[in-house]
Amino acid sequence: MMPAAMPGVPAANALDSLPTADFFGFESLLSERERLKLQELREFLAVEIAPFATEWWNNAEFPAHLLPKLAALELSAPAQRGYSHLFAGLVIAEITRVDTSIATFFLVHHDLFVESLYGFGSDEQKARLLDDAANLRTTGAFALTEPDHGSDVAGGMETRARRVSGSTGAADGGGDVWILNGAKRWIGNGTFCDYMLVWARDEADGAIRGFIVDAALPGVSRSRIENKIALRTVQNADIVFRDVRVAEADRFAGIGSFEDTNELLRGSRIMVAWQAVGQQLAAFDVARQHAVERQQFGRPLAKFQLIQQQLVTMLGNAVASMGMMVRIAQLQQEGQADMAQVALAKSYTSARMRETVAMGRSILGGNGIVSDFRMAKIFADAEAIYTYEGSFEINTLIVGRAVTGVSAIV
Repeated sequence: MMPAAMPGVPAANALDSLPTADFFGFESLLSERERLKLQELREFLAVEIAPFATEWWNNAEFPAHLLPKLAALELSAPAQRGYSHLFAGLVIAEITRVDTSIATFFLVHHDLFVESLYGFGSDEQKARLLDDAANLRTTGAFALTEPDHGSDVAGGMETRARRVSGSTGAADGGGDVWILNGAKRWIGNGTFCDYMLVWARDEADGAIRGFIVDAALPGVSRSRIENKIALRTVQNADIVFRDVRVAEADRFAGIGSFEDTNELLRGSRIMVAWQAVGQQLAAFDVARQHAVERQQFGRPLAKFQLIQQQLVTMLGNAVASMGMMVRIAQLQQEGQADMAQVALAKSYTSARMRETVAMGRSILGGNGIVSDFRMAKIFADAEAIYTYEGSFEINTLIVGRAVTGVSAIV
């Protein structure tokens, strides 16, 4: 039985009448079409994901049965469907608010694989791959990070590609092929994807090339990374390439250097910063509900001043982070968001996120360290967001270089 409401304190079933974590009403900047679509997404998440997300996380199990339902939302590549960058960011924030792992799958597949095809694929590659990928009949991964190279992968990439002329193998399409050798690590969707965008150094000139690699090709081996404490539902993989033959037709047409890859990473870094927003919204949701419902010393936690102070700090962090991301979305819309601005957004929002989820875990006390109460899962998943798509430290140094003119990265 729920406790009766005390004077000045709403009962748990009255939470819906309280102001939301979007305390400054940023969603009012969306179009009517976008607001309706965001509400449709929320209803989907409440029914199809929220009741099951913790179980999937505990079991490190990806819900492949969800793919057709996710596709039916028609949210792949929002800009291609006439939506704003702000809407695209809020989509990632809302999915993260319910389950960070599903948001990460969505980001890897749609914002890295599908958007890469739109931006850098040849007409033939788009015609062959885009429709199935956008509708999740096939899934994709983005294979950049290596076992020994994360932050320094641009200069340290060891995966190699060697072009061989005049191949007549039927599997190669009868033309030139590329021979890939190397290894990748931490590849989201890597255990089950149909295709992966693989980045390798051309042995001939040292340039970074991109390849659309069918995951079923001979010489590709994949193994799941076990024992993770974050994003457990995401199927991260170690991938090894041993003399993998990739047709010239599957060389990523629009990629000529790592600078082109940076264009893709800038967009994904923005979306991970939106994940940091969504993670804070999730922590605030859970902490506020717990504070209203939980009784100690004969009163709800919400009636204690220190608890209110922590909730307000969490809310302030979330609102400040969202405000920064709203401005980034506006700059994107104008084609003006540069890497230093994006790096500041990612480093700032992830730092505020770390603080926010720690306060949320504290508010739940002992219940904050078991996944049954959601907060432990939120707390753990935040550590992955803090690190991937540019660690806090690397993003900080990118901004430091921009404001001083001096690089401290090396």
